Amino acid sequence: MAKVLILNGPNLNLLGTREPGIYGAQTLRDVEALCEETAAELGLTADCRQSNHEGALIDWIHEAGREQAEGRLIGAVINAGAYTHTSVALHDAIKGVGLRAIEVHISNVHAREPFRNHSYLSPAAAGIVVGFGTEGYRLAIEGLDRLAKAAAA
Repeated sequence: MAKVLILNGPNLNLLGTREPGIYGAQTLRDVEALCEETAAELGLTADCRQSNHEGALIDWIHEAGREQAEGRLIGAVINAGAYTHTSVALHDAIKGVGLRAIEVHISNVHAREPFRNHSYLSPAAAGIVVGFGTEGYRLAIEGLDRLAKAAAA
């Protein structure tokens, strides 16, 4: 069974307690359960990971590129948190391994502080889901599944 990788970056382990007015009351475990449920509905498994460390995210992206090339992974849904706005390294990792990735953000980053308006990941992403709350993860997985099926056809 193919899988989808769900990568969450810094501070997303604080979901449910960090600025609930912006990020909502759902915890990271709630998000992971949503992703697992969505993946199962599509005949996939979800591999959910979170790190506050950029290097760990990069290593997982490299691993995902290999798995995608071997046909075991359809791609990744990535919420890089603040690294979205700062990390050329994550951009380079996604591009470097040819990973099919959907960038996701719980809040509408374009309606927030100006520094959140720029994403280093967007140019490397196959698609972007912004501002739908945690439901954005479901939308991102469904979109990724459609892109993977279209690429395989």
